[in-house]
Amino acid sequence: MEGNHNSTPKDYYKILEVEYDATDEKIRLNYRKLALKWHPDKHKGDSSVTAKFQEIKEAYNVLIDPDKRFEYDITGIYEIDKYTLREYLARFKGMILTCNRLGIPHTSIWTQQLRETNEYADDEKG
Repeated sequence: MEGNHNSTPKDYYKILEVEYDATDEKIRLNYRKLALKWHPDKHKGDSSVTAKFQEIKEAYNVLIDPDKRFEYDITGIYEIDKYTLREYLARFKGMILTCNRLGIPHTSIWTQQLRETNEYADDEKG
């Protein structure tokens, strides 16, 4: 996959400054904005600007293609300590919401504990 030739994985969503559930239109708009801002011609060939521009282009090429984006979302970075809780939940909500399709039964231990807690709270109220 593109971008994995470096030792440090890249968060393409952060590079393009979009949410993890961004639409294709939002990705396009942010790409255009960032590409104009970081275009090497505007910065007289500065190598750090050229590298930033290439990173933006790489992120766009992955996120705009549905197949590449799906693969990236499944195999992308999972370094929990680099995310705030809000970012982590936004990044992985698709996987969290579909966990039942991944073989976790509806009666998992967490579901049972939650039901027991709710039933206990209801008994105390009534």
